Amino acid sequence: MNRFMAYLALAIVLIAKGFLCVPICAQENTVQTMTLTALYDIADRQSRKVRVSEVALRAAEEGVAAAKSALLPSVDLSLQGSYTGNAFMLSRGFSGIGTTDYIVPGVGVIPVANGKQDTPHWGNSFTAQVSQVVYAGGAIRSGIRMAELGKEMAELDVEKNRQEIRFLLTGYYLDLCKLDNQIEVVRSNIALTQKEIEQMKARREQGTVLQNDITRYELQLQSLELTLTKLTDAFSIINHQLVTTLHLPEQTVIVPDKTQLDSEIDALAAITAQETWQKTAADNNLGIRQATVASSLAEQKVKQAKAESLPSVAVVAENRLFGPYTQDLIPKDCNVNVWFVGIGIKYSLGSLWKNQHNIRKARIEHLQSQEALSLAHEEVEKGVQASYTNLSTSYTEVKTQQKQVELANQNYSVVQNRYQNDLALLTDMVDAANMKLSAEMALVNARIGMLYNFYQLKYITNTL
Repeated sequence: MNRFMAYLALAIVLIAKGFLCVPICAQENTVQTMTLTALYDIADRQSRKVRVSEVALRAAEEGVAAAKSALLPSVDLSLQGSYTGNAFMLSRGFSGIGTTDYIVPGVGVIPVANGKQDTPHWGNSFTAQVSQVVYAGGAIRSGIRMAELGKEMAELDVEKNRQEIRFLLTGYYLDLCKLDNQIEVVRSNIALTQKEIEQMKARREQGTVLQNDITRYELQLQSLELTLTKLTDAFSIINHQLVTTLHLPEQTVIVPDKTQLDSEIDALAAITAQETWQKTAADNNLGIRQATVASSLAEQKVKQAKAESLPSVAVVAENRLFGPYTQDLIPKDCNVNVWFVGIGIKYSLGSLWKNQHNIRKARIEHLQSQEALSLAHEEVEKGVQASYTNLSTSYTEVKTQQKQVELANQNYSVVQNRYQNDLALLTDMVDAANMKLSAEMALVNARIGMLYNFYQLKYITNTL
């Protein structure tokens, strides 16, 4: 019995450990080193914002097909069955008594008694009509062009959403890179501080260092460890935002590909002339391209408004089969087939005074669209100039910070050597360490800031 209880307890423990292991294993992080290009590819496939605009593009494509269908002929078919009641003939004095003279060609006058006339009751009618518009004042061509411009606008919306998502991801990605570099800097300084503490403890045993000095450096170590914790937590927050935007599993940890970023930073040593960026922006900026399409669309609206004041011409062909024939005084129980071909002209005289306001409104909207296009060019030109200037400034800042890191490291080595030879105070060592940490962190921020300005310039020119 005791052995059975022991086996049972062991089984319960193993099962419990199995259940406890499931959530722990499920929460294991998946670390993935990614480049910006890889993030862009994922966003193009999975971004809901991009997918919504792609659906709108498909609708615009169908709109073009629908507009072009106006060039095709119209075919109308009509089939009707009916029951016709008896006709009732009255005299000109509205009397149902007496007779009415009915003239039959080739026979003469035949008197017909007034009152109810026998009429074939069951009727049928089948009509087929084909019409083709040959002239509509340019309304059909203008409608097709407007639909094509709507499709072009939808295509630009897709690309605009794609560029916006890419720029958002770039910001997250560069923040991750900056935090990752800062974490490395802090860890390096923590290791250096721990080494200094170990050396101080050894010198404390020799009586050359006071416990107060060690305490000061341990406080410095605690401060660095707190900074490391804050940076790690910030990295986790940005990583979560990036993973959520990409719709990746929550446990995914994205690590920036520093090799690619370093090569891009090195490539920025030769910055393209501002005039080249300005020309690229004028050719590729989606705001300018959308404003251009909007101006063309407004121009087509003017043509559409003018077309309403012009006549429309159509070729019409119709074939009608109906029965009985009731258009005569004496109905005939037969089927009659009639066809015709002709040209129809329709013109609304009221449009001469009713449509003028619509035409003027369309012209004013066209003028507004042209002003909006000029404004878009102006705003983009200012944005490129500002971003280019910021990029140039950040490049100078990186060079300056690199020099400051070099000087801070040299200063730290000198002060450390002097402190070990009792020629400097502990406060000098702490100041030198803080200066070194500050310079290294500033360099990290300057390098990422330069990359951010570069990608902002690419975003304004819509070449991400």
